[in-house]
Amino acid sequence: MTTTTITYDDELTARTTKKILVVANATIESSVLRETIGRRVTHAAPAEVLIVAPALNSRLRHWVSDEGEARLAAERRLHRCLDRLAVLDVDAAGIVGDADPLLAISDALHTFPADEIIIATHPEGRSHWLARSLVKRARARFSVQILHIVVDAVRRQEYLVGPVGVELARSRLPAAA
Repeated sequence: MTTTTITYDDELTARTTKKILVVANATIESSVLRETIGRRVTHAAPAEVLIVAPALNSRLRHWVSDEGEARLAAERRLHRCLDRLAVLDVDAAGIVGDADPLLAISDALHTFPADEIIIATHPEGRSHWLARSLVKRARARFSVQILHIVVDAVRRQEYLVGPVGVELARSRLPAAA
């Protein structure tokens, strides 16, 4: 009897469509995020994209299980993001996820086996996700490449941080009208 072991690389080779999971909240409308997704879809083989917008809530509303407003706000951001991706000819799906972004990623991976995860956050000092080491914990927990996009609305800058913390691209946001 012969046993064949299928590795992750074999599975990816057999599947021709790359799967990209994107997790973002207020940063979901970032131009660098959209451009990064667009480049990965057009320069690579065909790709499926799933955007997850965690339904972030206040502690009080979380305690009383009142997440309706948080889910509605996440849905609105998600729809704006999907509309802007469609302009770039990126066909993406989206879901509102758990308020805990690590749990939202885990939940999404159960039905969407991503080859790559993109996490968009605010910069250090203004990001609750970074204060809780989200990117570091996600890299330790999930065995796929994780890219980190930082959106600094105060300084009007966005940048892509690669898998080892190296800045890959920087963009200046247009002045507010």
